[in-house]
Amino acid sequence: MIKLKRLSDKPVLMPKAENEWERAAIFNTAAIYDNGLFHLIYRATDIGPHAKYGKYTSRLGYAVSKDGINFMRLDKPVMSNETEQELRGLEDPRIVKIDSIYYMMYTGFGDRFHDDYRICLAISKNLIDWERKGVVLDEPNKDASLFPEKINGKYVMLHRRYPDIWIAFSEDLKNWYDHKPIIKPIPGTWESARVGIGGPPIRTKDGWFLIYHAADDNNVYRLGAVLLDLEDPSKIIARQKEPILEPELQWEKEGYIPNVVFSCGNAVKDDTIYVYYGGADTVIGVAILEMKDIKF
Repeated sequence: MIKLKRLSDKPVLMPKAENEWERAAIFNTAAIYDNGLFHLIYRATDIGPHAKYGKYTSRLGYAVSKDGINFMRLDKPVMSNETEQELRGLEDPRIVKIDSIYYMMYTGFGDRFHDDYRICLAISKNLIDWERKGVVLDEPNKDASLFPEKINGKYVMLHRRYPDIWIAFSEDLKNWYDHKPIIKPIPGTWESARVGIGGPPIRTKDGWFLIYHAADDNNVYRLGAVLLDLEDPSKIIARQKEPILEPELQWEKEGYIPNVVFSCGNAVKDDTIYVYYGGADTVIGVAILEMKDIKF
């Protein structure tokens, strides 16, 4: 059975009180290992990230590490709420690198009307300077990422039309077609209410390894795993019945949104997958999985 192993029983990144934009919570981070370093693009808020705490704003910060545990970070966000679609901020980024370009999908939360959240895309060559490409799908949608390479000459995206994980294809990153659900909640289990992807899929010799999150009827968030076909990722090869990570430590159980482990990013170094995740929508932790242990 696949299980993630925590590298530390403490968070690797916590809010920074002296920086107003990240004083309350940092969580749900994109992650990538590139050029010998671990890079995180993390979501940060000025107050608790839930309507009951007030009108929080989400921004994206940058952190970097040699060992994947000890991070240095910039004091200012790399992206802030500068567009109409992002009036209330940028949420839950996911990053892939295709050729020499970093592609980041994130949720733009406008809050101008009901369900005013959209998948947005930005690109970069250095992970610091980002060029917005705007809204990807003009519909209430989130939990989106590109695959880290084209498949059969097409870009492939995973997204979430509630409450399922969907797949779609494109030649130009603008027009998306062949949308269909591929992963659905399972009633009466730990993934009964809704599902959405974690970080981008990871290529293995047996298929695309995808970590996803699921919530049950009590709003407890856990992480699960599936294997998708390499040539047709709309096909599930295997799906583990048990979660690979669930809230156990105090900072995963207690925080702004209790009982949550939620990942947006994987960093692959050699044959080890570093999975970065938000704990209780308040801090960031990390757990690992060896590629050889991906057995369904």
